[in-house]
Amino acid sequence: MTGYDLVVRADRVLTPGGERPAAVAVRNGRIAAVTGRTARLDTRLDLDLGDLALLPGLVDTHVHVNEPGRTEWEGFATATAAAAAGGVTTIVDMPLNSLPATVTADALAVKRRAADGQCQVDVGFWGGAIPGNVGDLAALHEAGVFGFKCFLSPSGVPEFPPLSWPEFDAALAELARLGALMIVHAEDGARLAAAPEAGPSYPEFLASRPDEVETGAVHGLIERATRTGARVHVLHLSSAAALDRLAAARRAGTPITAETCPHYLTLAAEAIPAGATEFKCCPPIRDAANQARLWRGLAEGVIDCVVSDHSPSTPDLKRGGFDTAWGGIASLQLGLPVVWTEARRRGHTLADVVRWMASAPAALVGLHRKGRIAEGADADLVAFAPGEEVTVTPDALRHRHPLTPYAGLRLTGAVHRVWLRGREVDGEPAGTLLTREEA
Repeated sequence: MTGYDLVVRADRVLTPGGERPAAVAVRNGRIAAVTGRTARLDTRLDLDLGDLALLPGLVDTHVHVNEPGRTEWEGFATATAAAAAGGVTTIVDMPLNSLPATVTADALAVKRRAADGQCQVDVGFWGGAIPGNVGDLAALHEAGVFGFKCFLSPSGVPEFPPLSWPEFDAALAELARLGALMIVHAEDGARLAAAPEAGPSYPEFLASRPDEVETGAVHGLIERATRTGARVHVLHLSSAAALDRLAAARRAGTPITAETCPHYLTLAAEAIPAGATEFKCCPPIRDAANQARLWRGLAEGVIDCVVSDHSPSTPDLKRGGFDTAWGGIASLQLGLPVVWTEARRRGHTLADVVRWMASAPAALVGLHRKGRIAEGADADLVAFAPGEEVTVTPDALRHRHPLTPYAGLRLTGAVHRVWLRGREVDGEPAGTLLTREEA
């Protein structure tokens, strides 16, 4: 077959084999060839990006969309618009904060109906593991969720309670039988209850969630993953104190992985202004020395990927002190320039960022056609200006409520154009609802 639907040429194309000048040829939504930059190709549309970098579309496996039920917090139309604006072409939606929570196959069907026809990027779904729903996990797995999320401490919403360790063990045994992935909000409930009570200031809030709350949970997960062989993934790691045990477990072959988030890599506790509850999240942003250790964990491969944990709310829920305000940071649109700005400063490459934010999250959930510029992959592409400076202005944000801790920050890197399966994203809802079997 000759002829392509689209050819995109650039001096800097980020491929699995490294960065190089190339022409990327697209046919029927897939990458049909990656060849020399000046190759003569029969195509309907030939675009030359010059010195813009061509990246694979990012894959964000940790997004709280909240629709249906709490669509006033966020929704599929606004969340996917923000994702596209930030170079994210695939998201996987978390099972909580929507009503109903995605803890049964019927609830998943409700969520899929809510998302249908609204999404500018591709969307997959996590299922949830809560007390009493072990019997529902197989049906959710069969319905195509990418794995199951649980909490080991209160989630913040009553319809998604945490698992005790015995309940976790029962759920993990079922997931091991199914061959499914368990992803865990790793804060230990007993240690959290024993910690100091949170106060309205940030130092008081940080003291209420000390490192041992996280490390205790991570150590428990390592022990269980080692014993059972079940796949376990640590969500939004904020405490670098867990890294040594994670590294040792990985070396020993334990099937455990971990992610962190842009806010843990770029924001520091000592720089959070008084009363600035837009910085509140759980687990918390820790100090700059901890942040430096997280970067080392990324560089050494102990932390696999960087995802947003986009968890917005209505502005009224962010009012009050750090003891009462909603804990969540909205960053879906900003993750790429935020991480690239700091990665570049620390001597990392654009290829590193692509690995952390595209190929590794795709691999985590088995989306083998996503997160890479290679023949046979979906033609999800991002034209990115890695040297362009931009200032974060809330009115340019596409998520529902433009509240962000990054407001006013000067960043390096700007998304210019985005293609989803070879079609340029133009504001129309052209995204597909993914299932694990289609991955």
